[in-house]
Amino acid sequence: MSEPGKTRRELLSCLAGCAGTLCACRGPATISAGSADGGHAADVSLRIAPLQWEVAPGRIVHTVAYNGVIPGPIVRFREGQPSTVEIVNDTGTPEYVHWHGFEVGADVDGAEEERSLVVPAHGRLRYRLTPQPSGSRFVHTHAMAMSDLSRGVFGGQFAFAWVEPRNNPGRYDQEVFLATHEWEPYVTGGDEDEEDEDAHHHRPSPGKDAEGHDWEVGYRCFTINGKCLGSGEPIRVREGQHVLFHFLNASATESVRFALPGHRFRVIALDGNPVPHPESVEVLELGTAERVDAVVAMDAPGVFILGTPSNRRREKGMGVVVEYANASGKPRWTGPIDRSWDYAMFGERRVEPKPDAVVPLVIRKAVTSQPGFERWTINGKSYDASNPPTKLARGKRHRLVFDNQTEDPHPLHLHRCSFELTNIGGTPTSGIMKDVVVVKSHQKVEVDVTPRLGGLTLFHCHQQVHMDNGFKLLFDVV
Repeated sequence: MSEPGKTRRELLSCLAGCAGTLCACRGPATISAGSADGGHAADVSLRIAPLQWEVAPGRIVHTVAYNGVIPGPIVRFREGQPSTVEIVNDTGTPEYVHWHGFEVGADVDGAEEERSLVVPAHGRLRYRLTPQPSGSRFVHTHAMAMSDLSRGVFGGQFAFAWVEPRNNPGRYDQEVFLATHEWEPYVTGGDEDEEDEDAHHHRPSPGKDAEGHDWEVGYRCFTINGKCLGSGEPIRVREGQHVLFHFLNASATESVRFALPGHRFRVIALDGNPVPHPESVEVLELGTAERVDAVVAMDAPGVFILGTPSNRRREKGMGVVVEYANASGKPRWTGPIDRSWDYAMFGERRVEPKPDAVVPLVIRKAVTSQPGFERWTINGKSYDASNPPTKLARGKRHRLVFDNQTEDPHPLHLHRCSFELTNIGGTPTSGIMKDVVVVKSHQKVEVDVTPRLGGLTLFHCHQQVHMDNGFKLLFDVV
């Protein structure tokens, strides 16, 4: 039976080569917009409810999720086609549902700071939105977690949102959606032995407890599409196929790296936006909330692990098996040799025109003697709802200068619009459009944004611990 919203090319691809795979046909369930009945039925329905989810045989996590699955169903929209969204909240806590990477009004964006509509406890919310731009987007809770490590994006409220372009060339044979997440979080004193840079690359910055020990968040369990390595169905492929992988880092705090032994990823889009120069790499790197679309030529038959180069994290579940037709045996893993990752490799080497305005954003840690996680400041201030928002002029080009004066890298996210990377650590670039950018320790990154939609727009670090502890700022587009 055909699936609404899929192109003929996609349907033929699924019939030809992905029976039993984790692609859109058989992986996460799909909600396709455009099925309203006489204007009464919602195009997209999300139900927020408690869930007991088996991540590995006999290993159950207790969380809250969308529509009873992890990740939630893939929400498929058609670019520019207005859609009705209905959200039902079966929990006792009000919720915000954020359409990450979408250019939508502040009322439906799903952020308390923007005064978005709230989904009441044991209630429902219905509204209309026009999905744009096309590409890999993301829907997730925007609730604060604070000291409750079961709240916010520590839990299971996340799902892919795919906005199908008006003209889809369909240059692939199979489509696979993969979302990473960690489970069973705990506060640690920070003495755990992490073996490589993948384990500490984007960890939340520690605070100090009463005895002066560092605070961090650790995890006991890692998953792809809600399953630990070896617990879910393999990705089944055929030799000669070109497989389009959609990767999503749905972590609360962690970065992730991906490798597939004997294969390379041809990166064609970052955060859902096509890159000027697609390039092939051995390792993908995604900060929290980043997405990468990459095509892999299936030309090395066998059974492999697609997973993180971190041995400890693979042992805890961060991987999935890729199995060629007619291949058998134990899944193979070989560590990658080239781990280089640089946004600039996908962009144009040119200097962008002078902007209409420059907005410096200096990132520092706040000085505090209180036990707990570190607090953060932007331009000397931690977020306070009473602070007046920073004004941006609608339709004008603004250059945001992210000046990270801390030891931590930060995945920085701007709501309701994408931005263009224009300078990375002193290297000019252009043409790369994103909505999250990882700014490394003591690095400056410049991005240009031309906001089209008026109203309040939130900017924050996408690490839940950092956002909860002051690392956010509100813009007002006028």
